[in-house]
Amino acid sequence: MLKKCNGRVIAGVVILGMVLLVAILAPVLAPHDPYELGIPYLRPSAEHPLGTNDIGQDILSELIYGTRISLLIGVVSALAVTIVGTALGILSGYLGGLVDRVIMQATNVAMALPSLPLTIILVAFLDASVWNIILAICITAWTSTARIIRSRVQQLKILPFIQIERTMGAGGFYIMARHLLPNLGEIVFIRAVLSVGSAMLTEASLSFLGLGVIGQKSWGGILHYAFFRNGIINGAYWWYVPPILCISVSVLGFMLLSYYGEGPVRIRGRKEEVNAGN
Repeated sequence: MLKKCNGRVIAGVVILGMVLLVAILAPVLAPHDPYELGIPYLRPSAEHPLGTNDIGQDILSELIYGTRISLLIGVVSALAVTIVGTALGILSGYLGGLVDRVIMQATNVAMALPSLPLTIILVAFLDASVWNIILAICITAWTSTARIIRSRVQQLKILPFIQIERTMGAGGFYIMARHLLPNLGEIVFIRAVLSVGSAMLTEASLSFLGLGVIGQKSWGGILHYAFFRNGIINGAYWWYVPPILCISVSVLGFMLLSYYGEGPVRIRGRKEEVNAGN
C-alpha cells in the first residue's frame, strides 16, 4: 500500500484534505455570514479579503460555504454513478448473452447522447435542488464505468480459479461477490475518484448557467453572478478568479488521487485455487 502512495497521490490527499477541512469548518473559517447584505462592489480590503458582490455579500464567505455544495454533489453523484456502473458492468461481463446485449445496447444509446446538454435539459425540467442535480448527473455519467468494468470482468472470468469455482458448483452471484468484485477494487476506486471531479465540473457548469441549487452557495453560482452582474466586464478578478481556482484545484486533487494503485495488477483469489490454476 505504501508503494502505491507516490508523490502524486500524497499531493492529492493533501489537497482534498484541505478542501474537506474547509467544507467542515465553514462556519468557523468564514469571516462573515455569506447571506448578509452590505455595500455592493467593494474592492478587496482587510474586512472583505475578496471584496463584495453586487448585493454586498462577502465573496470569501461565499467561496468557503460554496465548498460544501460543490463537494456534496460531487461525492454523492460519484458514489451513485460508481455503484450503478459497477453493478451493470459486472452483470454484463459475467452473465453475457442476452443480459450483456441489453445492458450494452442501453450503454451505447446513453453514450451516443451528449451528456452535458442532456443533463441541462433534465435539470431544467426538474425542480432546482441538490438531489435533482445529482439524479441528472447519475443518469448521464454511468456509461464509461460500466464499459470499463465489463471489459475487466470478461478478462477475469476466464481465469483458472474462476473456472475451478464453477466446476465446484459455486453460483454466479457468489463468484461475482466473492471473487470478481475484490479484483475490481482498484479500478472501481479510480473510476469513483475521477467521477467526483467530473461531477463537480458538471455542477459548476449547471450553476454557471443558472440551473444550480436556488438559495445555496456554490462555486459555479459565484461564477454565474460574476458573469451576469458585470463582474467580469468591470475587471473584478477577485470575484471570478477564486472560484475558478477552487474548482481547478479540487478537480486536480481528485485526478492526482486516481494515481493510487498505479502499477501491475495483482489477482486476488484463494491461495489453493490460484496455485491450482498456475
